[in-house]
Amino acid sequence: MNNVMAFIPHRDPFLFVDQLIFADADCIIGVKTFDDSFFAFPGHFPEKNIVPGVILIEAMVQCGGAGVKKLGLVSKALYGLASIRNARFHGVVKPGESVEMVVKNLKASELGIKQFGTAFCKGNKVAEATWMCTRMK
Repeated sequence: MNNVMAFIPHRDPFLFVDQLIFADADCIIGVKTFDDSFFAFPGHFPEKNIVPGVILIEAMVQCGGAGVKKLGLVSKALYGLASIRNARFHGVVKPGESVEMVVKNLKASELGIKQFGTAFCKGNKVAEATWMCTRMK
């Protein structure tokens, strides 16, 4: 399940999933490690490097997208983020830390994907959100 790039178009420096570790019709789990050279650290709270919250959301969306594509729940068409709801941030992710993303599939069809995700760092919840992606024309 390691080849995430086979399922989503994102590439460095905007690929935020290192690997999928589990995927079934209900749940997708992926991991991302934000090493010390992560591009956002020098400009985002330079005196206290943390991963931006919007990057955590994007990482969960990418994880969910890779999972539904791998499972064949949607076509190979391109899907783009259409909405984010109920985003909450509960902690921070620092340089060198890994994030485990647990994404629940709420709906997946040819028209769109609705998912809920939670990001964990060291076993603690750091972010959660619900989002929708729609098929791009």
